[in-house]
Amino acid sequence: MAAHPIVHIEIPANDTKGLAQFYADMFGWELRHEPSVDYWMFRAEGGPGGGFVKAGETDPSAHMHYKPNSLLVYVDSDDIDADLAKAESLGGKTVLTKTEIPATGWFGIFTDPTGNNVALYTAMQR
Repeated sequence: MAAHPIVHIEIPANDTKGLAQFYADMFGWELRHEPSVDYWMFRAEGGPGGGFVKAGETDPSAHMHYKPNSLLVYVDSDDIDADLAKAESLGGKTVLTKTEIPATGWFGIFTDPTGNNVALYTAMQR
């Protein structure tokens, strides 16, 4: 059975650059900006990294609709399609089928029976 560690966390914000700087100042996280998609990423020593997404974003290229105060946790998956099917068999619901992140990997999103969103992620380079 695969370990399924948490590999990425997304934190929604109205001001992604400002919130990224807050966390960099607060915890010393290293920041990187991807200007092609205006995405601020952080790297935390010893733990998973993540990014800051625009709250309320609905553009499909931005993954989904982000709500303030709702983190999105990405869990490593060896088989996104199988894990989405398993989530559904356990009472979850697929929100986004397996989708490519160009030059990076693939992800899919499901809700658990309580309605929490969880993302599954497979890197291109494993």
